[in-house]
Amino acid sequence: MPYDVAAVRAAFPSLSSGIAHFDGPGGTQTPAVVGEAIARTLTGPLSNRGTGARSERNADDAVAAYRAAVADLVGGDAGGVVHGRSATQLTYDLSRALAKGWGPGDEVVVSELDHDANVRPWVQAAEAAGATVRWLRLDPATADLDLADLEAMVTERTRLVAVAGASNLLGTIPEVSRIAARAHAVGALVHVDAVHLAAHEAVDVRALGADLLVLSPYKLFGPHCAALVADPALLETIRPDKLLPSTDRVPERFELGTLPYELLAGVTAAVDFVAAIADGEVAPDASRRERIVAAHALVHEHELRLRGRIEAGLAELGDRLTLHSVAARRTPTLFLTPHRVAADVAYRSLLERDLLVPAGSFYAHEPFRALATGADGGLRIGIAAYTDDAEVDRLLDGLAAVL
Repeated sequence: MPYDVAAVRAAFPSLSSGIAHFDGPGGTQTPAVVGEAIARTLTGPLSNRGTGARSERNADDAVAAYRAAVADLVGGDAGGVVHGRSATQLTYDLSRALAKGWGPGDEVVVSELDHDANVRPWVQAAEAAGATVRWLRLDPATADLDLADLEAMVTERTRLVAVAGASNLLGTIPEVSRIAARAHAVGALVHVDAVHLAAHEAVDVRALGADLLVLSPYKLFGPHCAALVADPALLETIRPDKLLPSTDRVPERFELGTLPYELLAGVTAAVDFVAAIADGEVAPDASRRERIVAAHALVHEHELRLRGRIEAGLAELGDRLTLHSVAARRTPTLFLTPHRVAADVAYRSLLERDLLVPAGSFYAHEPFRALATGADGGLRIGIAAYTDDAEVDRLLDGLAAVL
């Protein structure tokens, strides 16, 4: 059956505002079921985790359900799912813990394609440990990583390679599995920032070759928090700083303080919402993981079609802009720099038409620098599962008028 975008949109109360949201890479809108799950959990009964009172069991159940939902989302192990406030926080915490074992002569490889949350924590941790930082370079002409010297870049001295599953700026989906294979061949760990990728594809942590993977549910209809996913056996080898009375069990030893049980329940509801998109497309007894994969296939086709419409409209604007999102494989995210008007001016003009198309470099410091646009920022157009043709029509009319 065809993808029913109207039914998807009906689940999001905020879409009645009249704003056409093309800001999904910065955070999606939230369906009512997610807010309801948060409110239902928060208003309890709810206590700290335990097995005695109903309120204690509710908290424990919220944590277990969250770990299972995130594991299903990325094909991981629920015993290796760690909650965090943000992907940035999780990566900083992890980098500091891993860097305890680094020293002079060791190397860490980062990429010019990444959000700074998957660059600066590793760079700073390496510098503090006396390790060397090496760079996978971005080719602006292809909007993808140049992997011609991958074997020379990732060597027996490499301790970790950090790379994006997809660029939050350009949408580029690099050859992560190829990079991971090389890293594993020399005994290095692979840390994948899947924050942008998980919003648009059914992530398979094992197929990617990711030893460590972070994602942010609020980029996929959930509340503002993040998750780290890894093999529990790997997490057992990492010793983070923690309070003395805190448990040393995995994954709990990576989670500092009391967990936000209501947000965890919201994440579970968001994952269930994604899975439900495939209802009617899969067998009634299909697992949640199978439903998630099927749902992403439906959404991908919808988003790809709308991206094609927008790209055709941008092409008609000719020399009024440069479109930088040209990689062979990419998400429905488009980054462009206008030539006749500053990006922030275009952003404000589009807002007057209830079109939310943010301007800036979006914490993608290294890719933006590598693009060498000569501008202070650009416009980023993000398509989501709830974007429809009417909104794309409005966007194309607005861009033609503003740019």
